[in-house]
Amino acid sequence: MSNEITIIGGGLAGCEAAWQAAERGVVVALHEMKPGKYSPAHHLPGLAELVCSNSLRGESLDNAVGLLKEELKRCGSLFMAAALATRVPAGGALAVDRQLFSSYITAKIAQHPLIRVVTGEVGEIPGKGIVIIASGPLTSERLAAGIATHTGSYLYFYDAIAPIVTAESIDFSKAFRASRYGKGEGDDYLNCPMDEATYRMFVAALVAGDKVAARDFEKVVHFEGCMPIEEMAERGPETLRFGPMKPVGLADPRSGAEPYAVVQLRQENREGTLFNLVGFQTKLTYPEQRRIFSMIPGLEQADFIRLGSMHRNTFINAPRLLLPTFQLQDTSRIFFAGQITGVEGYVESAGSGFLAGINGARLAQGLVPTVPPPATALGALVHHITNAEARHFQPMNVNYGLFPELAGKVKKKEKRARLAERALAELAAWQENIR
Repeated sequence: MSNEITIIGGGLAGCEAAWQAAERGVVVALHEMKPGKYSPAHHLPGLAELVCSNSLRGESLDNAVGLLKEELKRCGSLFMAAALATRVPAGGALAVDRQLFSSYITAKIAQHPLIRVVTGEVGEIPGKGIVIIASGPLTSERLAAGIATHTGSYLYFYDAIAPIVTAESIDFSKAFRASRYGKGEGDDYLNCPMDEATYRMFVAALVAGDKVAARDFEKVVHFEGCMPIEEMAERGPETLRFGPMKPVGLADPRSGAEPYAVVQLRQENREGTLFNLVGFQTKLTYPEQRRIFSMIPGLEQADFIRLGSMHRNTFINAPRLLLPTFQLQDTSRIFFAGQITGVEGYVESAGSGFLAGINGARLAQGLVPTVPPPATALGALVHHITNAEARHFQPMNVNYGLFPELAGKVKKKEKRARLAERALAELAAWQENIR
């Protein structure tokens, strides 16, 4: 094998893979089609663009994604370094200024002496050498056709992007600042309360609103973790009150009481000039978004600088195609990384890129690729996507339900802490093999 790796895709997974391989002394050619060509969801010219939410989800080890972030941080992840350097207030979550985040990673990649960034669309997989395909869930049609020669048929689902509004257009006399149960600084989120009558009118408008239709040949399959707001509303009039519009733990300081329902807005950038509507992914048409979301108290005059949109997310059938090292089962020089593997979420995508980069470098150096212990967050996720039932395989976020059981009896309230403790201990031992 040549001591050089070709990486296709400059998103979270591709950049993390490039960084890990280069840090281990391997030359990397990182291919990114921007700025010559953009996918339907990308707008920034830089690398590692966050196209959906700017939140990387919870930081606490009480949830598995918090543990995965801690694992990546301890292993020298570029993704985590960028996130910590560009974070914005978000209560118990880690959220970033997406433009600063992209700029941070773009600069780090450009400055690395062993990484060469090649701009332009890649239409086929190179016929020789080590290749990491990290082209993402919005892989271009040309490259998708090339990938299909190695993988066969694709699966797909739909993802939706939430709208963003300007802070100056929000009516702060109607909204109040608070984090659920007072987490974080206690005022990281902006909350737009609804009484029962307003809530019911809003739900009815969501259900009746005009939606963007899928193309005839595409079957609509939504990922549960990113369900469009109007799809949730159609499941029943109370569904949203137990989902993204849940008022529990959000007492209005002006009355001391919890609203009937609430729409949360999260700060989008460090300056606090932009806010996104938490959990409001949508496939409503643009005119309907402006009309219906303006029914939200405090957003009557909202200036929507980005409206929600719908896009096709493509992923391979990982249980049938991939080894736990992220190599193709029948072509070991080809790796996959990122959401195209069936991992779901920013952190999970970066984690898969981390492992693919390490293993690509090991292969280039004549070493045996490695797999993290299944008791770690990364290992549990890898084990799932490569061992799930192939017939019904769907994208998956990391969660404690994927972890091996603990030995002996453990009290329920102590279980997650014990799982995290075990994971970090096993991670430390594994790290000795990947330095």
